[in-house]
Amino acid sequence: MSTGTGADSAPDHLSTSKHSMFSSLRIRNYRLFATGQAVSNTGTWMQRIAQDWLVLSLTGSASAVGITIALQFLPMMLFGLYGGVLADRLAKRPLLIGTQTAMGLTGVALAALTLAGHVQVWHVYLAAFLLGLVTVVDNPARQTFVSEMVGPAQLANAVSLNSANFQSARLVGPALAGVLITAVGSGWAFLLNGLSFAAPVAGLLLMRTRDLHPVEPQPRAKGQLREGLRYVAGRPELIWPIVLVGFIGTFGFNFPIWLSAFVSDVFHGDAGTYGLFNTLIAAGSLAGALLAARRGHSRLRLLVAAAVLFSALVLVTAFAPGFWLFAALLVPIGMFGLTVNVTANSSVQMATDPEMRGRVMALFMMVFTGGTPVGAPLVGWITDTYGARVGMAAGGLVSLAAALTIALILSRVGNLRLRVSRHNGLTLVPRRDLVTAA
Repeated sequence: MSTGTGADSAPDHLSTSKHSMFSSLRIRNYRLFATGQAVSNTGTWMQRIAQDWLVLSLTGSASAVGITIALQFLPMMLFGLYGGVLADRLAKRPLLIGTQTAMGLTGVALAALTLAGHVQVWHVYLAAFLLGLVTVVDNPARQTFVSEMVGPAQLANAVSLNSANFQSARLVGPALAGVLITAVGSGWAFLLNGLSFAAPVAGLLLMRTRDLHPVEPQPRAKGQLREGLRYVAGRPELIWPIVLVGFIGTFGFNFPIWLSAFVSDVFHGDAGTYGLFNTLIAAGSLAGALLAARRGHSRLRLLVAAAVLFSALVLVTAFAPGFWLFAALLVPIGMFGLTVNVTANSSVQMATDPEMRGRVMALFMMVFTGGTPVGAPLVGWITDTYGARVGMAAGGLVSLAAALTIALILSRVGNLRLRVSRHNGLTLVPRRDLVTAA
C-alpha cells in the first residue's frame, strides 16, 4: 500500500467531510476551469459529429468513419504512458495552455480546408491523429491538474462535476452540430470548435497561482516510465480498478456500434432514433455524474457494484423484446457506466502519491480509451456476423465476468466479502461488518 500523501486519501476517505453537489464550484480557479471546459466540450462534441458526417460524405463508407475514430485513439494506446511522464515532469498550467491551444488550432485548420472546399479524407485522418497526439499529453495533465485546483478534500466532487460537464455538452453539442451542418455545412462546426478552446485557455490564464496546490515537477531521470509501471503493479488498490475499467472500456463501451446496429437491423429506425438512443444514454450519464458529485467520496466497493450492475444491464438490454423497454434501459446503463468511470478515476487519483499521479492517470486513460482500437473492431465483427443482440450481449458478458472476477480478487486482498442485500444490492463489505451484523 502507498505510504505517501496519496495513501491518506485512498478509496474510502472523505466520509466525514461535508459536501454538496456543486461544492467544488465555490473555488474560483475551478469555476474558471469548469466554465472553459463547458465551452470547449460543447465544441468537441460538435466536431465529433461534423467529422464523422464529413468523412461519410467524402467516402460513403462507414469503415472510413471507423478508421477516423481509431486514428484519434491510436496515439493514446501507443504513447499514453509517455504523456504521463511529461505530465509529471512539467508544470501543469502552462502545459495545459499549450495543449489546449494546439487542439484549437487543429479545429481551425480543418475548418479552413473545409470552408475553402479543398478538404480530402486524408486531411481528416491527419487532423484526428494529431488531435490524438496532443491528447496523449493533455489528458493526464488535465486529470491531475484538478487536484491542484481543488485539493484532496474536493477531488472526488470535482472529478464528478467534470464528468457532468462533459455529459451536459454531449446533450447540447450534437444538436448544435446538426443544425450547423444542415444550415451552413461542417466547416463552421470545425471553426466554432477551434475557437471554443479560447475559453479554457483564458480560464487558465486568469487563475490565481497562489490558490493552487502545486505538485513539484519531477526532474528528468532515466527509468521514470518503468518506475510508474512498478508503482501501479505493487498496489492492488490501483492495478485492479485500472484492469476493471480496461475491460469495460474495451468491451462494454461500444455503444456507437451496438446502437447503430439496433436502429438499422432490429428496430428499423432512422437517424432520429439513433439520436434518441444517444440522448437517453447521455441523460443517464449526466444523472450518474451529479449523483457521484453529491456523494463526495469514492469507494472501491461502489466501483465494483456499479461495474457489475452496468455489465448486467448491458447483457439484459441486449435481449429487450420491445423498442421502448430497450430505450428505457439505456438510461440506467448510462448512469452506472458513468459511475464506474468517475469512481475509478477519483479512487485511483486519491490512492496515488502526487509525484506519480501523471504517470498513473496516463496508464488509466491509456487502458480505458486505448482499448478502443482493439475492442471496437472485434465487437463490430461479432455484431456484423451474429447480429446486434449477440454483439451487445458478448460485450456485457465479458464485462460482467471481469467485474465479478475482480470483485473476488479485491475481497481477498482487502479482507472483504461479497454481500447481497435488499437495500444496497451487491456490495463488498469488511468481514468484521458481517460478524457485527450477525
